Parts: sequence; C-alpha cells; structure tokens
Amino acid sequence: MESTQAIKQRFGIIGNDLGLNRAIEKAIQVAPTDISVLITGESGVGKENMPKIIHALSHRKHGKLIAVNCGAIPEGTIDSELFGHEKGAFTGATQTRLGYFEESDGGTIFLDEVGELPLTTQVRLLRVLENKEFIKVGSSKVQKTNVRIVAATNVNMFEAIKKNKFREDLYYRLSTVEIQLPPLRNRKGDIHLLFRKFAADFATKYNMPTIRLKEEAVGILEKYHWNGNIRQLRNIAEQISVLEQERSISSRTLQSYLPDWGGNLPSVIEKPSSSSDFNSEREILYKVLFDMKSDLSDLKKLTLELMKNGSTNVQKDQEQLINKIYGNEGNTTIVDNDPYTEPTYPVEHQPEYLQLAPSSGSQSPTDVEDKYHFAEEIEEEETLSLHDKELELIKKSLERHNGKRKLAAEELGISERTLYRKIKQYDL
Repeated sequence: MESTQAIKQRFGIIGNDLGLNRAIEKAIQVAPTDISVLITGESGVGKENMPKIIHALSHRKHGKLIAVNCGAIPEGTIDSELFGHEKGAFTGATQTRLGYFEESDGGTIFLDEVGELPLTTQVRLLRVLENKEFIKVGSSKVQKTNVRIVAATNVNMFEAIKKNKFREDLYYRLSTVEIQLPPLRNRKGDIHLLFRKFAADFATKYNMPTIRLKEEAVGILEKYHWNGNIRQLRNIAEQISVLEQERSISSRTLQSYLPDWGGNLPSVIEKPSSSSDFNSEREILYKVLFDMKSDLSDLKKLTLELMKNGSTNVQKDQEQLINKIYGNEGNTTIVDNDPYTEPTYPVEHQPEYLQLAPSSGSQSPTDVEDKYHFAEEIEEEETLSLHDKELELIKKSLERHNGKRKLAAEELGISERTLYRKIKQYDL
C-alpha cells in the first residue's frame, strides 16, 4: 500500500492539512474493495482527484474510469446517456447506443454532481447499486454490469432528502464510505503553497518570470474566504501572472484581484450594529419631536381654557408651563382676567403667534382661535423636520465636547462611524 505522501506526488496534490491527509488515507484504504464511495465537499475543493486515486489503487485499474457530470446532462436524455437506448426508442434514436454503465463494465464510473440527478433516474441507479442490473431505454431486456460507482456532490444531502429532491435509500447506498474534503479557507497553511505552485506553472506556460507575494500580501491571501476554493485560487494566480508587469506583488495589488475583499473579512461585518445605530438614532429624534408636540399641546389646552373661563388656577398652570419652556427667565405676567385678552410676555420671549399677529385690543373668540390654529401649522412645519433637528443635535453635541466625536457619539447614542458619516453628509 502506497503512503499518503507518495499518493500526493503521484497525483499532484499539494498540501499538508490534516483534513486533506485523512481524506487521502480513507481513499487508499477503501480502494481495494468494491464498495461504493460518496465524496462530499464544496465546489472547487478537488473532489475529482479522489476517484482517480481509488481507481488506480483498485483491482479495476486496467478497466475504464468514466467521469460523468450529472448536472450537465439534460433531464430528458440522462437515462439514455447512463444506460443506453435501443434504435427507435425515441425521436432521433437512429441506432442503438451503449450507455456509460455498459461502457465502463469491469471498471469504475464517477458520477459527479450526483445530487442533481432526476428522481426517475435515481430509481434506475438504485437498481444498479442493489442488483448490478439495468435496462436500456426502449428495451425490456435486463442487462448485467460489473461496475464500481464513485459519486461526488457539493449539495447538502440531508437538506435535499428533506425537500424530496433526493432519495434517502439511494443516499445510504452511495455513502457506504463517505470521504469529505475540507474547504480551502480551513487549510490556511496550504493556501500559499498552492499559490506558489500555480504561479510556477503559469510562469512556465507563458514563458515569463514567476510572481512572488510580499509578506503582507501572504497574510491577505490566507485571510480571504475563497468561496470558489482551489479553482478560484488558481484563476487569481493566472490573472496576476498574465496582467501584472511587476513580479513582486503587494497587498494592494492582490486586493484589487479579490472580489468583495472587505465583505470576506469577518472583522468588518457590522450589519447588526449598523441597524442598531439607526434604530437608536431614530428613537432620539422621535423623542425630541414628541416632547415638543406635548409641550405645544399643553400650551394650546391651557390657553383655550383661559379664554373660556379665565380661572386663577388655569393662570397659575399657564405660568408654570411658560416657566418650563422659557427657563424662568424674565418676568411673565397676565395683564387681566378678561377671557379674550391674551397674556403679555417679555418681548424676547413672546410666542411666535403673538409676533406674527400682535394683539390690537379686544378680539372675538373666533379670531383668537383662528390665529392660534395658524400658529400651530407654522410650528408643525418648523419642528417636524428630522433633517434640521438631527443637524441641530449633532452641532450642539460637538460644541459641548469641543469637537470630540467619540464623546459626542456616546451622548447621541450612535456609533462613532455613524456620527462621522453624518458629519460628512451635513458638511460640518
């Protein structure tokens, strides 16, 4: 039995990851038997190497190894491709055709993307696994086949079974032994080795000097998520080899070839906190508006009651409210108890509706109410602007903390990043 290192050299497998080594060891151990094998792993991790190892180390090594991509064959013709068909079985079947199971008799058939097989084809495949029998399309004759099946998939088989897209009994027949290959992001120590191997191969292929990564670029390479795994790494190495004139690659240059570089680093994923910042900021603005609306409603209520009955208690309540709004500054007095005479305030603290429409003696109740409603509309237009209130709050907080964004952000209840964005937005 060959060693793991010898198998790596023989089939050009690069890496020393424990998960990779364990997968190769399982392939070596199961190769001399005839049991079916299921290889699982993400797309691009190198699943196609496992059936080659199994076939080469088995007693079937002198027979054929046929690889079939089940996901690339249309549903209407896949039965014909796998099991063959008789002449005249369907439109266009002008002659008898041998299927892959008949062609690979005595050898090994590799069913890649087996999770994409239609349910009707899965029933036929289950019969092959159980009885070593199949029937050609358009025929009633049962044929025998002596073939070993190695399958591979990047689909979560248990999820597919739950959704009735894959037969559970077929899954257990295929996965007598299951070999799982780790994704590239879990093989940190192998990423740079693979990149150097690809860079050397492309330098030879295109007759140019080999590219080298600077130290900081190696760190970027190992931190990247590599959704496409080894296939993606190979493509990146080829792009840089062909397009870059400078053969020493910096981290900035490497990042320009990595799609969604920022989105692949766990350290910059801040979507939950951003949502929280937005909610907190919105709540602050709503609270300010509701407080202002409450004060305005109280003032309106007291003023209307004063105009109706002119009671002393109402006057006292009104004075308290005015002191609350204007901070006890200056002298605030009521001229008389006439229900149609408006209260007199210091000039600097006069409400807007008095400034807009100065009192000119006795007025009717209707005139006073109309004037008040006009003032209410103006107040609502001025105070219900989120933009203005937000800008005012930010300015006040920055002035209070002498321009220190961190302290201002803590007071406003938002993140420093959000505050910085608002400062740029309002050009403060």
